[in-house]
Formats: sequence, C-alpha cells, structure tokens
Amino acid sequence: MRLKKQKLPMRQSWWKILAIALLLYTIFAGLLMDAPRLPILNETIRALHFHVTMWFGMILMLVVSVYYSIRYLRSNDLQHDDMAIEFTNAAILFGVLGIATGMLWAKFTWGDYWSGDPKQNASAIGLLMYFAYLILRNSLTDSQQRGRIGAIYNIFAFAAFIPLIFVLPRLTDSLHPGNGGNPGFNAYDLDSKLRMVFYPAIIGWTLLGAWIATVRVRMRRVERTIEDKLINS
Repeated sequence: MRLKKQKLPMRQSWWKILAIALLLYTIFAGLLMDAPRLPILNETIRALHFHVTMWFGMILMLVVSVYYSIRYLRSNDLQHDDMAIEFTNAAILFGVLGIATGMLWAKFTWGDYWSGDPKQNASAIGLLMYFAYLILRNSLTDSQQRGRIGAIYNIFAFAAFIPLIFVLPRLTDSLHPGNGGNPGFNAYDLDSKLRMVFYPAIIGWTLLGAWIATVRVRMRRVERTIEDKLINS
C-alpha cells in the first residue's frame, strides 16, 4: 500500500542544518562566552539565551498557528488545521521550557522559584489558556467541527495572550527587566555581547520548533491517510 506523498513547506534540509548550528552556538557561546558582570545577576544572566529566547520562539510559532487557523476557516482544508494544532503544540512545549528555565533563574536572582511576579502569573495564565485549547479540541470527535471551533479559539486566545504577557505586567510593579519601571537588558548590554547570542538563539529555537511541528504534521497526515484507506477498503 503506497501512501500519497504530502507537500509541506520548508521540506529542504538547509534550515534544519541551520537550526542545529545555531542551537550548538547558543549552548556553547551562551555558557562560555564573556557576559556582562551585573549586580545580583552575575553569571545567571546567561539564562537569558534560553529563558527569554524560547518565549520569543513560542510567540513566533503561535503567529504561524494563528495564520493557519485563519486559512482553515477560509478553506476548511484539514491540512491547514494540522499546521495550526502542531505549531501550537510546539509553542506550548517551548512555553513550558521557558517557564521552567525562568523559575531556575528566579531562584538565583529573586530567592524563590515562584514569587508571584505579575509576569510570572500572566505567563502561567497564558499557558493555561492553551492547555484549555488542547482539551477543547480533544473533546470533539468530528474533525471539521474540531477544526472550526479550535481555529476560532486559537485566534481569540492569541489576541488575549499578547496583552496578557506584554502589556499588563508593564502596568504594575514587576521584578522583570523592562517591566514596572525596571530597565530592560538593552540598558546593560553596552558592548552587545548578549545580542551576539540572543538573536541567533531566537532563530535557532524557532527553527527547532518548526522542525518538531512539521514532523508531527507529517505523522498526523500519514495516520489520517491510513484511516481513510481502511475505511474505504
């Protein structure tokens, strides 16, 4: 039994090689290169290349997910729904990893893993919204209904998620840099040492998330093709 080969974006291997190269650079340079010696933060500032960049990657993957949710609503093509759900799954993975690395950083700089900081709480609420998205999808059996309701939820969740983690914490007292009157890291990174790793890390984590998502999309489509052939046989 031969399965029809599905076309996916970014099937070429160059971007996967780039992802591996950037992540290796992020790990080694992020841990070994000189970093600004800042009060309290000291060497823990290296967590910036993992904690913050993973969340940037998460945001970019959610943007892709919303794009495919909109395309699904316009076309009812399940292949677009596949892309939407798997990019969301990858984004959630990086969101969880971002919170975990952030908690480790907070332990060394703020004295506790979870201090109830507004941005910590907002990030947790945002992830819970997306966990609810997964639960909602899994509660529906009809694929088209699951796709439509999931797409609508996904779009509105993203519209709520962005102000929740970027706007509201800035309106209250927060320990996070760039929030609550605290200066951002651009005020400390005078010699641009952090940027040399920070920006490549964002690209690397995002490409890794896209890699994970596209692999899972192919798996999902193969499973659906097999199910359809069994039903029609």
